[in-house]
Amino acid sequence: MQKISYKKSGVNIEAASRFKLQLKPLARKSFRPEVLKDVGGFGSFFELPKDKYHQPVLVSSADGVGTKLKIAILADKYDTVGIDAVAMNVNDILCAGAEPLFFLDYIAFSRLPSGRLLDIVKGINNGCMQSECSLVGGETAQMPGMYKVGEFDLAGFCVGAVEKDNIIDGSEIKEGDILLGLDSGGLHSNGFSLVRKVLSKKELKRMYKELLEPTRIYVKPVLSLLREAAGSKQQVIRGIAHITGGAFYDKIARILPDNRGVVIHKNSWIVPKIFRLIQNKGAIAEKEMYHIFNMGIGMVLVINPHTENMIISRLSGLGVKSRVIGKVVKGNKSVEVI
Repeated sequence: MQKISYKKSGVNIEAASRFKLQLKPLARKSFRPEVLKDVGGFGSFFELPKDKYHQPVLVSSADGVGTKLKIAILADKYDTVGIDAVAMNVNDILCAGAEPLFFLDYIAFSRLPSGRLLDIVKGINNGCMQSECSLVGGETAQMPGMYKVGEFDLAGFCVGAVEKDNIIDGSEIKEGDILLGLDSGGLHSNGFSLVRKVLSKKELKRMYKELLEPTRIYVKPVLSLLREAAGSKQQVIRGIAHITGGAFYDKIARILPDNRGVVIHKNSWIVPKIFRLIQNKGAIAEKEMYHIFNMGIGMVLVINPHTENMIISRLSGLGVKSRVIGKVVKGNKSVEVI
């Protein structure tokens, strides 16, 4: 009878151990002072800074990159999708005004060269450093038979903190407030199932650089605004929406009080060409586009109209272009794009 080993069944423990050794010095680059232990234990340790928060509330998120990974596989380029995994999570908790503290990743595959795995984690670490968030651990799961050789899935988990009195939940949004749109970095990480349906394999491969442009991380500029406004009697930023799946209609409605709606003027910014290319090739309805894609606006801030010039100027100085794209009106969580 032929002997069967774990390696012959498709799982290489020795290779996994070597990979984890390569990860340690990489992950350490993102460590904040609050990280107490090195990666590789049965749990990760993060000490909440007592001198920074009086009533800290933990905010968490879990999200993945989706079928954008198919483009990375097609292009054989793996160093940016890790940034997407981080961005999708840290931008989400930022909507509550939370500062990202630590991040864990989950990579699942059947068989993938270690060099590709390392590129993926380099991207994750890059995203963590962009958001000043510590990569404290994760799971690299080799599962023969679950994925085709060369394919993989990637997801992330983030925990952040916000002072209880500073939580942004949209409850302070008032009629007359304005919507400030922050430029996206392209498609970000949503709508790729449709993109792959509309564009041919040849087009996807030719346009891979633009399609794989990583999701923009808004943590540093937005937290900078929030910290400057800390202690003021009135919230300068009254609502934040990360424009991902469901785009303008679903994500903005999520933060509105019951008696408020918004009107968005789509001619207030120039939609990047990539979105119009997808729309034209797929004969996609205009409303559908604004319900799937970010259309060039990756995050929306609902702000006090008296702070418009100050915030736009401040964001510009921090490297983020923004402009007024709409206003808050009476309504029942209604979103109108005109």
